[in-house]
Amino acid sequence: MPMGRPPRVLLPGFPHHIVQRGHNRNAVFVEPRDYEVYLENLAHWKDVYDVTIQAWCLMTNHVHLVLAPRREGAGISGLMRRLSARQGRYVNRIEGRLGTLWCGRFHCSLVDSEAYLLACLRYVEMNPVRAGIVAHPQAYPWSSYRERMGLAPPALLDAEAGMGMLGDTPQSRQRAYARYLDAQPDGAELELIRSAVQRNRLTGGDRFVDDIQRRTGLRIENRGRGRPQRENMSGTF
Repeated sequence: MPMGRPPRVLLPGFPHHIVQRGHNRNAVFVEPRDYEVYLENLAHWKDVYDVTIQAWCLMTNHVHLVLAPRREGAGISGLMRRLSARQGRYVNRIEGRLGTLWCGRFHCSLVDSEAYLLACLRYVEMNPVRAGIVAHPQAYPWSSYRERMGLAPPALLDAEAGMGMLGDTPQSRQRAYARYLDAQPDGAELELIRSAVQRNRLTGGDRFVDDIQRRTGLRIENRGRGRPQRENMSGTF
């Protein structure tokens, strides 16, 4: 009997790493206005669905988001449905085409905020660097990095945006985060984050798996688990 799709766990108060790709990996964003329309809709629908934004990065043919719904209900699913539909209609109208823009449903990984949230923020905002597009995330205009570091005006990120553990002031958190980005993640960390979101698994260790099972009744096992280096999170970078 073929296996069904793995359950997609969405829980209020937890960060969720979201990835959505263009159909057949085709480009979703071509002109600057394409990116701007997506971000305008994201700003609107995050308030409608009461979802906080902790990181985002728009690449040519896919998007990364780190979102946390504040309450039970449609939350992330409603937000992503609206975003996908709005962007699809916009692109179809501009290009005079019909058909789908996105490759099926979005992928989602529930994140252990204590052990892996900072690692996920780094993973998302370093995506253009890993792709060889820029040498530093500061040079990439379509991610949350510039807003996080005070290089762009506040727009999408919510209070603290997952960085509360790094310091008592915005300036100290920014300095600590800059040092954290300079530290190279190990291969196990990258593989865990990548595979977890691809397979709709959990970004976390055994205790997190146990906690989610108690909350939901679902046992979502991870394979090939890794762990980010704790010293990179301690402020002694």
